[in-house]
Amino acid sequence: LLQQRLDEESVPAVTLEIAGETRESFTVLERASGREYRFVLPGPRLAPEEWQACLDRVESLADAYGWVVASGSLPGGVPDDFYARLAHQVRRRGGRFVLDAAGAALAAALDEGVDLVKPNLREFRELTGEALDDDEARVRAAEGLVRAGKAGIVALSLGSSGALLVADGESVRAPGLDVEIAGTVGAGDSFLAATVWSLARGGSLDDA
Repeated sequence: LLQQRLDEESVPAVTLEIAGETRESFTVLERASGREYRFVLPGPRLAPEEWQACLDRVESLADAYGWVVASGSLPGGVPDDFYARLAHQVRRRGGRFVLDAAGAALAAALDEGVDLVKPNLREFRELTGEALDDDEARVRAAEGLVRAGKAGIVALSLGSSGALLVADGESVRAPGLDVEIAGTVGAGDSFLAATVWSLARGGSLDDA
């Protein structure tokens, strides 16, 4: 079904088949309040040979990319250090590795080192164990990751409050845009896609 939908939208994709069904997630908009309710269903458990095939496929495509984005939670059966392994693999071949994840998978990858990490505020609080109630605290925590070599750039998304990008010796604060909200699904993904697109074209942190 997923492959069919990608084909219908003319989205080029390199796919890996697994034994289980691709998980489904859906969002319900409650019209009276305008609230969104997200239902993220559990997916199949991957066998070791299935997640290893993903690493092998990325390795086989190493010369075809400059940037690799890894995004989302890991399926059951996949080790917490999967993204760390992927980061090592990509960067060893000269690629740039970008991560949008949370929890143990995020922490393990940062220990390996990534080129760009995009937490939201909740994920960043969980990672640092700090309240991070203002921009000063957020910049300080992000600079700590950069100085430690865990991330080249920290792109902290702040929802309606905008975003904060921090790199070595540089920080940029972008306010939220005053737009009518039609839905928030994919907002973080779109933010990250635009950021990477800009940086991959040689844009500055401020451009991104």
